[in-house]
Amino acid sequence: MESSRIGATLAAARARLGWSREALAFHSGVSWSAIAQIESGRRKDVRLSSLSALADALGMSVDSLIGTVAATTPPRLLEHRVLAYGSDEEYLSGVLPFLAERSAAADCLLAVTTAAQRVLLQEALGDRCSQIEFADSADWYRSPSAALDRYRGFVTEKVDGGATWIRIVGEADWALGSDAESAAWSRYESMINLVFASSPVTVMCSYDRRSLPARLLADAPVTHPELAHGDDMTLSPMYREPEDFLLAGDRLS
Repeated sequence: MESSRIGATLAAARARLGWSREALAFHSGVSWSAIAQIESGRRKDVRLSSLSALADALGMSVDSLIGTVAATTPPRLLEHRVLAYGSDEEYLSGVLPFLAERSAAADCLLAVTTAAQRVLLQEALGDRCSQIEFADSADWYRSPSAALDRYRGFVTEKVDGGATWIRIVGEADWALGSDAESAAWSRYESMINLVFASSPVTVMCSYDRRSLPARLLADAPVTHPELAHGDDMTLSPMYREPEDFLLAGDRLS
């Protein structure tokens, strides 16, 4: 199988796990030199057994690793999770491990927060804050389209600049006055799964149960494939693919 399409995907998936080529070789049984040749594109013919071993070690399908099932179907890289919290302590217990997790392998860390949460993070992280870019959520979340544009521009800039993986925590400062506005933000969350599906990004959206409307809280496990619980993560059993969610008439009213 031709390796020209899989080198970048293999390198990004490895970086997401914080693994060196030696670590991937250990977990997959594929030699370090073979992995280096695949990632660089020097190896032109890769055995299916090697692809299967690499995909299994990385927790992805062979189709996703190859990225050639269809020219219009790029490999899915995005990780999109929600942290619903009810106290500052609960917020920090989820966000701090997320920012620290494999941070050595993440080329870029972004925290889009309210002013109060930025203070919380800065006090908790101390000198480690220098590794994180901070942005004001009131500025980024002016509207669903504005937020999407800001994130799209940020991800494009970092990937074009050579970043192999990006980790983002977003604390939305939503100004909500109606059910229609809540529904628009839920649609925005679902759109994230489409727009960034093939981007090397892990996003954690933090939801404050003390202030957000019931509709947004109810939609959170539907629009996010993953649920954060402190430093743990599980798949959401309620998740709906964006094609289903966005086309459902009851969600658009």
